[in-house]
Amino acid sequence: MHRASSILIKNRRATFDYELLERYIAGIQLYGTEIKSIREGKAGLSDAYGIMLQGELWIKNMHIAEYAFGNFANHDVRRDRKLLLTKRELAKITRATKETGFTIIPVKLFINDRGLAKLEIAIARGKKSYDKRQSLREKEDKRQMDRMMKH
Repeated sequence: MHRASSILIKNRRATFDYELLERYIAGIQLYGTEIKSIREGKAGLSDAYGIMLQGELWIKNMHIAEYAFGNFANHDVRRDRKLLLTKRELAKITRATKETGFTIIPVKLFINDRGLAKLEIAIARGKKSYDKRQSLREKEDKRQMDRMMKH
């Protein structure tokens, strides 16, 4: 039995740029060198997004660094990777993304207690610039309230 891993790679821009509506946990189809790089914490989600192709969900532009001890069989760092979800979840995501303004955004990448890489994705709606300003204002107000409570 594996112990829960400390690997947690977050997409910090996701909550700032998007309003996250529904979340799903998906498995990822990976090569051996990719899982080794993820276990070293060498992956990034900042420019990644999901796309539905022929009834399957793919993650595009997710960066997984080349494995340092890899050989000629090392992976392409930004290749498209298939996400593994149930048919029911895929159908829900397909319906949601058909509506205009909705997209699939990776929120965090982690290793579960069985040692498998999992990706938390969300169906999201892009925020307008005034929504972002509102988010920043709320964050600043909360920070000031916390300061007031400490003094």
